[in-house]
Amino acid sequence: MAGHSKWANIQHRKGRQDEKRGKAWTRVIREIMVAARTGGGDPSANPRLRLAIDKAKAVNLPADTVKRNIDKATGNLEGVSYEEIRYEGYGIGGAAIIIDCMTDNRVRTVAEVRHAFSKYGGNMGTEGSVAFQFKHCGQLVFAPGTSEDKVMEVALEAGAEDVITDDDGAIEVLTAPADFEAVRDALSAAGLNAEIAEVTMRAENTIALSGDDAEKMQKLLDVIEDLDDVQDVFHNAELG
Repeated sequence: MAGHSKWANIQHRKGRQDEKRGKAWTRVIREIMVAARTGGGDPSANPRLRLAIDKAKAVNLPADTVKRNIDKATGNLEGVSYEEIRYEGYGIGGAAIIIDCMTDNRVRTVAEVRHAFSKYGGNMGTEGSVAFQFKHCGQLVFAPGTSEDKVMEVALEAGAEDVITDDDGAIEVLTAPADFEAVRDALSAAGLNAEIAEVTMRAENTIALSGDDAEKMQKLLDVIEDLDDVQDVFHNAELG
């Protein structure tokens, strides 16, 4: 199955995430706490916690910090309680945006998100207003030049839903969220290590923005991503 040219956009997003490493620890700690609180503190029995711990390792969060926050979340230590909230809205050119937050103060968070939308050219929507344009799935992205045949053989054998070759040669493997770990581990065992591997909200269709519109959209995304309570931002804009 052919796809659009996503490699540049994916690399761009990854680069901007790397620039914000200081915030990465805070996000990962919140994810660990919510995962442990909702699914228990044993990673072997809690897939979401396993993925959160993987993220912690990727940003070099110390193991004792991981353990301490699991203990806080499961009641062994006193800690802050976070709740998960999702906001939806529109950016420049009608591009769809989903914002996942973890907060200990819902009133503060919604005010900050609404302010970012209104100040930087977007519109905050109601629940469900844009989510239908995205698919909750596991996504693994391999650099152009990776063997398509090998990726396809291993991924489909391991239970992947689809393998997509984008116009620029990047290869995307899509899985059901529950199958993500098994597919990722099978590909890794075959020597195929993805540039990006995550459970995400993947846009079903994209909107191309360029020039001034692309700059305005990037500014809006940056402002939203820099909000303290924001964990993840998903959108369907291809920024040229």
